Amino acid sequence: MSRTVGDLAIEVRSKNAGPFWVTMELFMRDAAGFAAVAFVDAPVIARLYGVPPATVQIFRIPSLNVVKISFPRPVSQGSLHDRDIHAGQHHVPLALLPLPGDG
Repeated sequence: MSRTVGDLAIEVRSKNAGPFWVTMELFMRDAAGFAAVAFVDAPVIARLYGVPPATVQIFRIPSLNVVKISFPRPVSQGSLHDRDIHAGQHHVPLALLPLPGDG
């Protein structure tokens, strides 16, 4: 069974970054885990969340072993078709993402 991004993290979470953006954070256990998620880039996030790669913003903070990812919400917060008003469940596909070459 292959390992996932979530297996290497202390925490993977998502939240609103205003009514039009989602922010997700990967808090990795150590530098090795931080290095292992280097494959998480704009095309990977775009594929997982159905957003254009050009709209994905990724901030890597090596001193903290943290990766912060932001992208536009597919629908605005609180709109008729919003299924997660706090964006609290958006992190699940990222946490379940298999590590490449692991398995």
